[in-house]
Amino acid sequence: MFPTTRWTLILASHEGTQARHNALEQLFATYWKPIYFYARRKGLSVEDAQDAVQGLFAQLLESDFLLRLDQGKGRFRGYLKTAMDHHLVNLHAKSAAQKRGGDVRIVPLDPILAERDISGASEDPDRAYEREWALGLMERALARLRTEYETGRRKGNVETVLSFFRVDAAPSYAEAAARSGMSVTQFKASLHRARARFREILQEQVADTLQDPADAQREIEDLVRALST
Repeated sequence: MFPTTRWTLILASHEGTQARHNALEQLFATYWKPIYFYARRKGLSVEDAQDAVQGLFAQLLESDFLLRLDQGKGRFRGYLKTAMDHHLVNLHAKSAAQKRGGDVRIVPLDPILAERDISGASEDPDRAYEREWALGLMERALARLRTEYETGRRKGNVETVLSFFRVDAAPSYAEAAARSGMSVTQFKASLHRARARFREILQEQVADTLQDPADAQREIEDLVRALST
């Protein structure tokens, strides 16, 4: 369910064409939505934004960019946004669609979902991109935490625990403890462990696209900043 470390994917892509395609498939599935938001906030229509995302990914696929990607030259998300800027400068929607071969799609997009979510995004392309990147990280971290409960690695009522991670009102500790079959003290301790584990997962995901794990704290700060704007 969860992609291997991004830089591990990129390094593994050097092993052959199939490994490279597998890496691209996972990377594009993770990053298409932030890039789509970026294109929409650049002024592209829904259709042109879809074309731009697919055209960019087709171009990257054809160029074997993973073989040339240097993890010492910045974050992967920064590289991808720069690549989109270059693509948009040279983009002609009709010729791009022809180059893709008409209806060929590199990665499945869900514009209905994206358009539903973009209504709350900043009008600034960079902010929209950064916020969607941050939200995606949070969602994947929560999904991974949920899986740890569902597979029995962690004990507790997963829905009750995750209700404390949402923006809407959580139940009282007494109510949550009763749902979980715990005392209030036990539930608070369980929730504390869940929050600590969530932070660990989030830091692991943030570190995925970094050369130096020590930069993870700065990425976390960027994530918090993106979510607060």
